Amino acid sequence: MFVPAPAAPSPYFPPVAYAFHGARRYAPRSANTTPQAYARVRLDPAVGAAIAAAYMAAPVRDQRAYAAYAAFCRETARQYHFLIGRVEFGGLGVTVRIVDEDPYADVESMVDDVRRRQLKVWSSAASANPHPYLSDGENDMFRAVHDVFGHAASGRGFDRHGEEAAWLKHSTMYSPLARRALTTETRGQNCALIFRYGGDRFPAQKAALLPRSFSDPRLVRIERGTFAAPR
Repeated sequence: MFVPAPAAPSPYFPPVAYAFHGARRYAPRSANTTPQAYARVRLDPAVGAAIAAAYMAAPVRDQRAYAAYAAFCRETARQYHFLIGRVEFGGLGVTVRIVDEDPYADVESMVDDVRRRQLKVWSSAASANPHPYLSDGENDMFRAVHDVFGHAASGRGFDRHGEEAAWLKHSTMYSPLARRALTTETRGQNCALIFRYGGDRFPAQKAALLPRSFSDPRLVRIERGTFAAPR
């Protein structure tokens, strides 16, 4: 199994203000979390390798995960409508376009668009890696909300530490049940990509649940301690 050498954390950029505060408005329980906390999130290689192993061992489709995925789909759709809703009616006013090719070479390009309240999402329909539960439309909605409420709102990029911070930030917007599906979709897939395939191959998408501890934000490591996130 490939285990990468310890990596420097991804560069931290100022979170997009309306995305950070919008996530707080949507999920008030995260209001005491400062942007600086997300800048200090780190993914320990041993934890990442364990999550990768659990993802690879999980079945492609498990009916025991369906309740979590149903909640995940409902909550993602609500977040998406909040994201694209008109500002005068309480939304964030982001214009989302679905495109047929990867639209961003790096996180900076994506964040520049988000600051202008626009976002391009690589179409799930163009992928040769279909999801066993989510429709292409549901997957596209999730990609949009995760880029904004995970990455742009946390100020972190796409390396293993940045993905960990994005999962942590976005997890505050989901119920505990839906968070278990979110964990498979983000923490599980990203760890398999990095620790099993060395970043060269995206793993097969799955509708299954990882061990419950991997969905607990209180266990996330940051510099100088453990993240004190609300459940």
